[in-house]
Amino acid sequence: MNMTGTRPQKLAIVFAAFCVTAGLFVLALTIAVHLLFAGRILPGVSAYGITLGGKSQAEVEALLQQIDAYPEQGRIVLKAGDQSWVAKPSDLGMIFNYQLTAQNAYKVGRGESITEWLFDPLFALFTGYPVDPVMVYDERIAEQYLHGVAIQVDRRTVEALIRINGTTVELIPGQVGRSLDIPSALKELDSNLSTLKDFSIVLPIIESPPVILDAHEQASIVQKILFSPLTLTMPVGQGDVGPWILTVDDLANMLLIKREEGRQQASYVVSLDQNLLREHLTGMEKVINRDMENARFIFNDDTRQLDLAKPAVVGRHLDIDINLGVITEGLLAGQHAIILSIVIDRPIVLDDATADQLDIHELIWAETSYFYGSSPERIQNIKAAAARFHGLLVAPGAEFSMSDGLGDISLDNGYAEALIIYGDQTISGIGGGVCQVSTTLFRTAFHAGLQILERHAHAYRVSYYEQRANGGRDSNLAGLDATVYVPIVDLKFINDTQSWLLMETYVYSSSITWKFYSTSDGRSVEWQTSGPVNLVEPPEPLYRETPELEEGEINQIDWEAEGADVTVTRSVYKAGALLFQDTFRTHYLPWQAIFEYGPGTEGIPTPEP
Repeated sequence: MNMTGTRPQKLAIVFAAFCVTAGLFVLALTIAVHLLFAGRILPGVSAYGITLGGKSQAEVEALLQQIDAYPEQGRIVLKAGDQSWVAKPSDLGMIFNYQLTAQNAYKVGRGESITEWLFDPLFALFTGYPVDPVMVYDERIAEQYLHGVAIQVDRRTVEALIRINGTTVELIPGQVGRSLDIPSALKELDSNLSTLKDFSIVLPIIESPPVILDAHEQASIVQKILFSPLTLTMPVGQGDVGPWILTVDDLANMLLIKREEGRQQASYVVSLDQNLLREHLTGMEKVINRDMENARFIFNDDTRQLDLAKPAVVGRHLDIDINLGVITEGLLAGQHAIILSIVIDRPIVLDDATADQLDIHELIWAETSYFYGSSPERIQNIKAAAARFHGLLVAPGAEFSMSDGLGDISLDNGYAEALIIYGDQTISGIGGGVCQVSTTLFRTAFHAGLQILERHAHAYRVSYYEQRANGGRDSNLAGLDATVYVPIVDLKFINDTQSWLLMETYVYSSSITWKFYSTSDGRSVEWQTSGPVNLVEPPEPLYRETPELEEGEINQIDWEAEGADVTVTRSVYKAGALLFQDTFRTHYLPWQAIFEYGPGTEGIPTPEP
């Protein structure tokens, strides 16, 4: 009998029997464990290193509730700069769920699958089965805690600010704003709390720097400006006026602190209110500015030399725009004594000029006009206006403007109120009688053969301008008057010769004489006049009542004059040849006499219907 084939079979039978026996043993043991620990934790199950086997779920809950300390005893440190906060895990929403942990321990070996039911009890019995404690993290509680921290961490962004309180400079420093980044902090807490260990984290902070953080430099500039008053002085050699003091209060009122936006950042710019500074300079301008004046002379008819009548004056003026910059830059640089920038205009003719240098050797023409019957005020104005031109020089080729020479016609300059022609009536105004001077000048230039550039006649024929030396009236003088109304209506001529022209004016009780001294270039003048033609009778006199007069009082305020046309032709010759010819046409309006009378005055003519 061959036994080789039966041995493996026997071994297989033995192994199979062993497996069956082992399986039956495991099954029996598992059933025994389940039966012995029915309603209790299986042996070998633990949590926190504590054996829980044999205890009921309720007993485990009670035990775990007593031994778990992390949520209440754990230490979590939160840091932000030099600030720190210590929190318990429970403060941040970390709670130990001992009921769920006990429930998970009880479920060991009692799973739904047969393998869990069969093998997990054995693993627990022989190798142990630790159950992870169940922790619950409520992020809402952590977020609420962080909001409390944020109240202490967060701060608003503050821009640096400069304020001027009276003359005191106040600097409010800038502050970098910051805020706790709560979403990022929550993420860090979440990842660290799961370790169930103490930990420390640096809280994430979001910084918000102001656009202007530091204004100390600008505040320092303002403090230097307001440290003391500002003194403005004239340059050396011009100290006949000044100094001028701008007080600290004045400077404080002028200071401007403007915000200037750059591409990446902003800054404060300290400057001065140019309009206010201009007002101060404009006030100073009145005493600083003076026109350049050539020396004035009188021609000595005996020596035929020039006698000094008035020294030359160096002109100067305050260039306000330039000084706005000079003062502003000086103050910003900390200066409190600044020299003004003055423009100097030096005269051409100085005090030592001679007749030969100016080529003035003879009287070219003298013209006299008369004003018999003028009021003292009118005579005063004639003298004031004529004095402006006495000894005045006109350069060769220069244009002369009487309006420029007269300057401001005002009471401050020696003028009085007298009758003037204004519009369509004669009224009382400052400077009445100046046209006596302009008429005399026009006739002098006319007969001297100089080119007349601008001349305006009066609205009506004024008797003063047709008077003769004996007080009589010469109608041939009609059309040779000239009016000036500064600065609108002017009388202009040009010294179209190669020599300087010296003018002299002399006012007597009833006449004014204007003289031209120079060197004759051989000119002569011929002229013709049409005399007054196309005569128009004046309107009937006008009578009007005024409460300013008493009953029975009558005052004439305007005088009648015929309307007329006059044409004057002048031919100027030089060395026998015609140099030029010009024509002056004048249209005079018929002028109405006007009388004013007081209320109740009898005998007033009644105008015809």
